[in-house]
Amino acid sequence: MNEWDLVLRGGRVIDPESGLDGVRDVAIASGRIAAVGTGLPPGSPSDVDVSGQVVTAGFIDLHSHVNDVGGLRLQAMDGVTTALELEAGETPVAAAYRRAAEQGRPVNYGFSASWALARMETVAGLPAQAPGAFMARISDPAWQRAAGPAQLTALLERISADLADGALGIGVLLGYAPGAEPQEYRRVAGLAAASGVATFTHARDLIEMVPATLADGAEEIVRVAGETGAHMHYCHINSTSHRHIDRVLALVGRAQAAGSRVTTEAYPYGSGMTGIGAAFLAPERLSERGLSPSSLTYAPTGERVASEERLRELRQADPGGLVIIEQLDESSAADRALLLRSLTFPGSVVASDAMPLTWTASPAQPLAWPLPPTAITHPRTAGTFCRALRLLTREAPDGAGRAGLAQVLARCSLDPARLLEGWVPAMRAKGRLQPGRDADVVVFDPETVTDRASYADSTRPSAGIRHVLVNGAFVVRDGGIVPDARPGRPVRAEPR
Repeated sequence: MNEWDLVLRGGRVIDPESGLDGVRDVAIASGRIAAVGTGLPPGSPSDVDVSGQVVTAGFIDLHSHVNDVGGLRLQAMDGVTTALELEAGETPVAAAYRRAAEQGRPVNYGFSASWALARMETVAGLPAQAPGAFMARISDPAWQRAAGPAQLTALLERISADLADGALGIGVLLGYAPGAEPQEYRRVAGLAAASGVATFTHARDLIEMVPATLADGAEEIVRVAGETGAHMHYCHINSTSHRHIDRVLALVGRAQAAGSRVTTEAYPYGSGMTGIGAAFLAPERLSERGLSPSSLTYAPTGERVASEERLRELRQADPGGLVIIEQLDESSAADRALLLRSLTFPGSVVASDAMPLTWTASPAQPLAWPLPPTAITHPRTAGTFCRALRLLTREAPDGAGRAGLAQVLARCSLDPARLLEGWVPAMRAKGRLQPGRDADVVVFDPETVTDRASYADSTRPSAGIRHVLVNGAFVVRDGGIVPDARPGRPVRAEPR
């Protein structure tokens, strides 16, 4: 008898890095892949028959705002084994890691340093350390204005301290602070370059939408990449580019061809979600994006916003209240094609922008499962990765985004790991299904795997995911959540 904890027996093993795609057994021991081969001896205490299923590396989500166990379980049911908060980030980052460890996570976790929270504290003197602080202060103009020299120095010092504590990069919500000057962004990117990490940016407004913007959001990212040498990661390029996606992707492609390190991500939905108090959702600014109040659905009540007056009321009463924003029409072939181009852009990774749960009544017991109907979120929280698999391998038109399964899996696992591994040693053991790598594994049916969450039923878990293991422990088994599983481990950068 071998010293293996278990053997996944007879599945179709796909490892995007080595090119392996064949029927194999996978042995797991002490949280690692111990062996991959045919006819492996039985493990102890038992084997798991996965014949007819795909066995591959667990999905790595670079863009998750979920900090509650219920929301992370939804992500695990979508095949996610590592969920990282990189766009918004946290500060102090050491406290964020400590809270996550105390809570226990079903999946691996990590955080960037938060430019926005650090800015709230150093530019506006607002409390920024409590969980949920960003949403609570999202609409306050005090933190959105230009920073003075002393404030900028303090801001960079705060971010530097978080990087020294293992932050995975610098998250920059630039689109939420329209008064922040381009020079500040260059300084932040310069700090990232000097520290050997990336920035993860929610872009400033595009010039097509706001001609008077301080800088075109897409041009700013690629220009700063060239000026500083920093790795600039362009968050949810689909949702900030709207119907200007082709122009933005062409610009990024030229920057990449010139040698700049600019990477992109996208999620397969036409609607976004954020706090209703965001600067770009002010009634007088909706037309910049071709929106009206009725383009917004206020998540806590499910109401479609009826008028500018009602929008102002909601922004005043609950600025951090989550709102669904209709941007692209998912029923339109032309808009679906735009989404596919974002998802299949060379080097782009799949990332969810998963949102925390909103409760329409008093929150249930935090570990309740299944989630009660009073819990709602954006469907991307529950379905991004399975939706991407469905769209890109089964439903995309030939020659217009359809890809082989291994290629799509790479965008969900290997490519996100490679994006970070230069300064995050733990990622070198993730995103691959090979001996010696972490046993973060997803097992699914390639014919039936699909998202099931919708805007009307946003917390319905994905289908077709049979098993999910995190560090060798089952989080999903036989298609259901393992209630007590908390095997997630922290992922930290290695300070330069």
